[in-house]
Amino acid sequence: MIHALIAFTLAAGLLTITPGLDTALLLRTAAVEGTRRAMLAGAGICLGCLTWGLASAIGLGALLSVSRFAYSALRLAGAVYLIALAVRMLLRTPHRIAWGGDQPSADGAGRWFTRGLLTNLLNPKVGIFYVTFLPQFVPAGVSVTWFSMLLAGIHATEGILWFALLTLATRPLASWLERPRVARTIDQITGTMLAGFGVGLLLERRN
Repeated sequence: MIHALIAFTLAAGLLTITPGLDTALLLRTAAVEGTRRAMLAGAGICLGCLTWGLASAIGLGALLSVSRFAYSALRLAGAVYLIALAVRMLLRTPHRIAWGGDQPSADGAGRWFTRGLLTNLLNPKVGIFYVTFLPQFVPAGVSVTWFSMLLAGIHATEGILWFALLTLATRPLASWLERPRVARTIDQITGTMLAGFGVGLLLERRN
C-alpha cells in the first residue's frame, strides 16, 4: 500500500504541474481578480477532483467511459460553459483591482468557487482520466472506494498546494497586473484559450 501511495503521489504531482485548463483559469483569476478569488476557484477545482474520485469509486466514472450518450451530454455542457466563460472574459471591461483588499463578499465567494468547480466537473476528460488512472494504483485487498478517495484526496491536496504557489508567484507583479491594459490582455489570452478548449470539446469525435 505504501508503494502504491508513493507512486501515485509522484505521478499525480507531475500531472498537477502540467499546464492545462485548470491552471489557465487559476492564473487568470489570480492575475486579474486577486489571490483570494483565485484560491476560491482553486478550492472548487479540487472539490471537483474529489467528486470525480468518488464517482470513479462507485462506478459512475465507468458509466461515463462506456456510455456515448453520457459522455456526449457532459462534453456538450462543458463546451457551452467554457465558451460562455470565454465570451465573458473577452467582453469584460477591465478595472483596477485592490490587491490588498480583494476579499470577496459571501455571494462573490460562491461565484468564484462555483466557477472552479464547474470548470472541472464539466470536463469529461477529467472523468475518463480518473476512471482509467486511479484503479492502476489500488492494491489488492483494500476497499476500492476508501482507497480511491484517499488517492483523490492526495491529488486534491497537491492541487491546492500548487495553486497556492501559483497565486503567490503573481504577487510580486501586483503593481503591473493592476493596470487595466494588462488585465485586458490577460483576459483576451485566457478567453481565447478557454474558447479553444470549448471548441475542441464540440469538435471532438469519440471512438
